[in-house]
Amino acid sequence: MHITQLNRECLLHLFSFLDKNSRKNLAKTCHKLLEVFQDPLLWSLLHFHSPAELKKDNFLLGPALKYLSICWYSERVKVCNIEDWMKNNFQKDFCNRHENTVNDFLLEVCNRCPNLLSLTLSGCGHVTDDCILLLLKNCPNLKTLKLENCVRITDQTLEAVTLYGGSLQTLHVDFCRNITQTGLERVREKCPSVMLRAERSANMIPDNKPEKKLMLEKASRQWVQL
Repeated sequence: MHITQLNRECLLHLFSFLDKNSRKNLAKTCHKLLEVFQDPLLWSLLHFHSPAELKKDNFLLGPALKYLSICWYSERVKVCNIEDWMKNNFQKDFCNRHENTVNDFLLEVCNRCPNLLSLTLSGCGHVTDDCILLLLKNCPNLKTLKLENCVRITDQTLEAVTLYGGSLQTLHVDFCRNITQTGLERVREKCPSVMLRAERSANMIPDNKPEKKLMLEKASRQWVQL
């Protein structure tokens, strides 16, 4: 039996075992397999391992998407995590190339995937509070939000959770250095049913503008002299 003789249900099941590139390549072989590739039911779960993968055309976004993860484990993440004012020209050029990639992708998710249930972002140093706010507003069924090493996430995201995370059951904000203990306590107070985890976040050194750092250093020296 030729693969194209299988019914749609069997083909969808076979496609579900393939990675995104393999699905795309198989879809190029004939019209019937292209139709399977374009079936929204095939795309309920998406995993990405770098921002570059978000620009490819080997996947589809749609209302069937329930589980999404973007996890970037690379030495390059360290460059993105440097405070902007401390970056040299090479580092700035590197970050500018993909600064809006994840945010733009998540805006597309907001517009196309209202039934999203779970989102995991790791090493996404350019994701902002505003982006997470829009996602919480546009994906009211979101039950799980896991943020790890997302350095631009602040207490504003925690505040958005208390306002728009009505369906949220699990919230992780691990190694997010601009999260504070005050913000975490507010979530615990306003959303007691949410399973909250914040490994190391509130104990990390937050970002400071250069003038603020100088003020702190000056105050420290004065204190030592006293």
